[in-house]
Amino acid sequence: MQVTPADTSTDLLTRIERLEARIAIRELVARYCFTVDERDIDGIAQCFTQDGVMRSVDGVMNAAGREAVIAQFHGRFAVLGPSNHYTHDHIIEFDEGNPRAARGTLNTHAEVVRNGELLVASLRYQDRYALEEGQWRFAERALAFFYYARPADLPEVMRSTLRNRAYPQPVVADYPERSAFWQRYYPPAT
Repeated sequence: MQVTPADTSTDLLTRIERLEARIAIRELVARYCFTVDERDIDGIAQCFTQDGVMRSVDGVMNAAGREAVIAQFHGRFAVLGPSNHYTHDHIIEFDEGNPRAARGTLNTHAEVVRNGELLVASLRYQDRYALEEGQWRFAERALAFFYYARPADLPEVMRSTLRNRAYPQPVVADYPERSAFWQRYYPPAT
């Protein structure tokens, strides 16, 4: 198949637009961390679409709509002191049928003071991104915990499925044990 110059320019334009979108989405993720850590409420609001959702897999967080998301953050900040969020691996997949939509998976860590106690967390976000008013924003952000614990407890925590220690009673971690891949690899003993 021979490619005509018009096809090449259209393809190149699409590829450049995707690269620019990828950069903008990665900057959105970084901006989220900075605005949360600095308690920049207006900045946090601008990270979400008007109908954006912020939830946690464990069901503790579940807000829909920018105003509800901000109200939820006010509740979270009531028990949190200083925090430091930082990101790692990030996969972005574009919706082939909608150039204004994408999905992402992101690994992160956080150091937080919660109820006066130092905790560290390893988490994963499942995101949906949308281009709204010329800006990439979170249409949905769902967080899942690998662990959330005191640093001194990590050796014990890592040998348990009860790795979420942020609450009065430890709870089962959100991943990887709940993953279909994990369960296929480690089938339950019969």
